[in-house]
Amino acid sequence: MRSRVLAVGALAAALFAGCGADDDWSGPHAVPAAVGVLGPGFTTAPPTPEATITPRPGSWDEVHPAPGYRVVLLTAGDDAQTATLVSAVRDWASAEQVSLKTVKADDPGQYTDRIDEALRLSPDLVVAAGSRLVDALTLVTANHLRQQFLVLGAELAEPTANVTAANWPGATFRGEGLTTSTGYDPASFTPVRAAAAVRAGVASVLSGLTGIVIRLG
Repeated sequence: MRSRVLAVGALAAALFAGCGADDDWSGPHAVPAAVGVLGPGFTTAPPTPEATITPRPGSWDEVHPAPGYRVVLLTAGDDAQTATLVSAVRDWASAEQVSLKTVKADDPGQYTDRIDEALRLSPDLVVAAGSRLVDALTLVTANHLRQQFLVLGAELAEPTANVTAANWPGATFRGEGLTTSTGYDPASFTPVRAAAAVRAGVASVLSGLTGIVIRLG
């Protein structure tokens, strides 16, 4: 009896582990879909490409990914701002039963290589946390239009339809040598803003509103 209990426990643990970062993504995978719909005030009309929208707070709350949604968290830097974004993504993934893998880019000379590594995993979504990746993403994303990207706390100057950004005043970096619509403010990277950016950004992607900037308050 004891051996049977242990076996059942081991099986349950294995199934639980299958929902984590070590999932084998090589198996069959359904096309991801949104669970729920955007609420009033997310946008008043379908946004044009590269548009900036300012959704009503909480208008994204009812949209969730289906369990098993595959996400690669692409991150660079150990600064406090990036750490806040990374924590927000991991907390969201745990709450939503998302299958999450992380690719960290430590060497600026290898940023594009790390992006390529993330792409080889064939996720449903690549979430980029950290403004250091913006220039490399600008080079890579236009050549992979089937892959959806979400950039947190920054944005691309001229995003293609597969690149969505979620940011706020003080977090609108667009690349080296480019001006931003608001000045950079490290103090603006709060856990509350980061969590809202993840949820609003993913809800927008799942709802087919991509290639835009979601500007939060």
